[in-house]
Amino acid sequence: MQSAEWREVELIRIVIAEDQRLLLGALGSLLNLEDDMEVVGKATNGDEAIALVHKLQPDVCIMDIEMPEKSGLEAAEELKDTGCYIIILTTFSRTGYFQRALKAGVRGYLLKDSPSEELATSIRNIMDGRRVYAPELMDDLYAEENPLTERELEVLELVANGRNTKELADELSIKTGTVRNYISTILDKLGVTNRIEAITHFKEKGWFK
Repeated sequence: MQSAEWREVELIRIVIAEDQRLLLGALGSLLNLEDDMEVVGKATNGDEAIALVHKLQPDVCIMDIEMPEKSGLEAAEELKDTGCYIIILTTFSRTGYFQRALKAGVRGYLLKDSPSEELATSIRNIMDGRRVYAPELMDDLYAEENPLTERELEVLELVANGRNTKELADELSIKTGTVRNYISTILDKLGVTNRIEAITHFKEKGWFK
């Protein structure tokens, strides 16, 4: 029989969104071992996470970034004003991802290679009104930002989607020479020599929207 003290503990209600089912189960088991936490829902993609947060109204939702249907960042953006604290838990320490997460109002951004006991501590700190971000991400945030303008980003995104110079010109209603000037500027800003390297570099930084 549980003691009165145990019954009086106010549990932190948690939803976890992770597409790797083994890790999803492990995280759930780990957090359920904490006296003050209860995992009330598990999702394997962003759409499920959004639905569970609206249905269950948890205190915290822990999300991976790269998931099917909607990414963790897309889900975080949709859940920004729900009152649920969003924590990103990912393997990706990309500046672009972190910047986007900050704009979405996430309260925590943690890396999966952090010690497991840090997760529970971070959840408690966030519930106490603090924000918890992996230290290396804070260093990267001020070290490097996306150097492209919105128009240059639009051009690069179309290049990444397979558009050639003429198709880019037609879609953006500009001259092919203007497209080439944009491409040249993009390559120069990113310090690369061709379009493939530009796309790869931009993806590695997590700067694509």
